[in-house]
Amino acid sequence: MYKEIRSSRSEFVPIRGLSYHIQHWGGTADPALPPLVLVHGWMDVAASWQFMVDALPDAFTQGRTIIAPDWRGFGLTCTADADHYWFADYLADLDFLLDHYAPGQAVDLVGHSMGGNVAMLYAGVRPERIRKLVNLEGFGMPASQPSQAPARYAQWMDELKGLQRGDLDLKAYDDVGGVARRLMKTNPRLPADKAQWLASHWARPNASGKWEILGAPAHKITSAQLYRLDEVLEIYQRISAPVLAIEASDDSMGLWWKGKYSLDEYHERLKQVPDARVAVVQDAGHMLHHDQPKQLAGLIGDFLG
Repeated sequence: MYKEIRSSRSEFVPIRGLSYHIQHWGGTADPALPPLVLVHGWMDVAASWQFMVDALPDAFTQGRTIIAPDWRGFGLTCTADADHYWFADYLADLDFLLDHYAPGQAVDLVGHSMGGNVAMLYAGVRPERIRKLVNLEGFGMPASQPSQAPARYAQWMDELKGLQRGDLDLKAYDDVGGVARRLMKTNPRLPADKAQWLASHWARPNASGKWEILGAPAHKITSAQLYRLDEVLEIYQRISAPVLAIEASDDSMGLWWKGKYSLDEYHERLKQVPDARVAVVQDAGHMLHHDQPKQLAGLIGDFLG
């Protein structure tokens, strides 16, 4: 199994009525250094950042606080009673989290996928809280039209009923090895030792001994709200922090959206950000922090300084 280079500890912080789980790397913090906050993507966990944290240069990590939350309904941050999730809650959770760990201080923020989308919106809503921002494949969504609203609301209500019936339950596995094989099937670049390590953080055995994924099935429900591109671009224009948008060499957009939304469209959106640049991690897919942690850590370390 993969052996961590930089050990971490777990903390639980009360945030908006939830016991929020935080992965924390580092010892005594230098108050002159901005904390580094890492926010994960959909159906992922804070521990997923371990490989990249291990690859960060010693000169960068020395004296720096590094934290990563499990978003609500993921990992060890439990919201068992929720039957759906609102995207705005992630922004508010992050706001409370920064008030706890960095009151009155701007932080360096890195977000992957869904977490990258949260980070981009938060940086435009609270620009004074972010010193520098790294967005890892947080592309946003295809633009929606008002005409889609009736069907979207109906879909949302239908899926809520499906959740009650158990239609959206996540598969359980006989052992941690089954979870590891699942991770490797989804991402063929993930080595077996890292898959085994990650599986032990991505899932837990239940009372019957089956390994359950640490993600609430309610996350699978389609949002009732449309993706309003005009609002998103207004927020992008208010980002004051320098932004590094990092992409994998594999075209995730082409795989997901089949022409409905492309990298070129995403790059056009980035032009609304006052200070944004793009970098590419070679030989990597969407989980680039697993595929090429050293290459990614080098880009992040250089950008954040």
